[in-house]
Amino acid sequence: MLAETAPASRELGFYIHMPFCAKRCYYCSFNTAPMDAGAMLRYLGALHREVELLSTLPWAGDVTLATVFFGGGTPSLLAADEVAEILAALRTRFPVVADAEVSVECNPESVSREKFEGYRQAGVNRISLGIQSLDDTLLPRLGRLHSARDARAAFEAARAAGCANVSVDIMYGLPGLDLAGWTGAVQRVLDWQPDHLSAYGLTLDAGSLWGVTGVAGLPPEGLVVEQYWALARAATAHGFEHYEVSNYARPGFRSRHNQIYWRAAEYLAAGPGACAFVGDVRCGNAKPVPRYCETLERGALPIAESERLTPRQRHRAPGRRPRPAGAGRRLGARRAAGADRRARRSQRSRVPRLRRAVRGALVVRSS
Repeated sequence: MLAETAPASRELGFYIHMPFCAKRCYYCSFNTAPMDAGAMLRYLGALHREVELLSTLPWAGDVTLATVFFGGGTPSLLAADEVAEILAALRTRFPVVADAEVSVECNPESVSREKFEGYRQAGVNRISLGIQSLDDTLLPRLGRLHSARDARAAFEAARAAGCANVSVDIMYGLPGLDLAGWTGAVQRVLDWQPDHLSAYGLTLDAGSLWGVTGVAGLPPEGLVVEQYWALARAATAHGFEHYEVSNYARPGFRSRHNQIYWRAAEYLAAGPGACAFVGDVRCGNAKPVPRYCETLERGALPIAESERLTPRQRHRAPGRRPRPAGAGRRLGARRAAGADRRARRSQRSRVPRLRRAVRGALVVRSS
């Protein structure tokens, strides 16, 4: 199905899923696997084969890559030379725009100045540093392996290595997190002067440990909303643009790759469980690492599921499963730019519900 469907756009994003983690966080519902040197080596061979096979799609020579994003999992478990080889393979197989945004998600405990320097030399020009919390009591409770000091050291290492575009991820709504603790952490992060900030509220998804077992000490909904708006006020006061419900950027530092998702634009993907969205086709790879590798070792793309969208579905959020009608409009509502005018007209009857969503910190309200 993917081979038969030409993209509507000449420029695509490219997502690479690196599934391995030293430890799975208790709130995580992403497709991950325990770190294993042998499995990593096999995965890398399969990934290179997948890039090669994707480049043989009939329309592949007509597209250019505008963004590349390494997500996970913990992509910073990749050595600099491994990232360099992956990017070299992409550039060999696909045209890549000269100013392409190339991002790598990193955990503080798996990076160093030397690794950041190697990433830069490989062509990485954006770092997304997942610190999640600066509370040394809370971090191990989340299943994190770093300390607050490690988080600060990782940020400083990125700057020392010359990384000029560094984003920091932090979480609110965490168990035991009060407003004072949250605002203090936000201020500390802002004092580092990152270029981009992503803040996500804790959700207990079914695929996570906490989604199954539950967790004690979650703050009441009203406090979670207070934490959201406290961050919004602090970030905008420091010159950040609140351009998406969970994201803040200094002028010129918005995440180009993530905006592809939010605008329901097109992208290719590689790696276990990675999802692509091209033309009117949405597809997802096999999730288990062994199955992913076995399929590629047989010379086939590891696509486990795909669907051809109707014109109405085409405007929904691209993802792994069909979304309810109107999801495309909700994607527009996530962005400060908002949904298109026709979508806004169709939503007039839903204004009261949207206002409630704003009070619940789900939608960015802009004048």
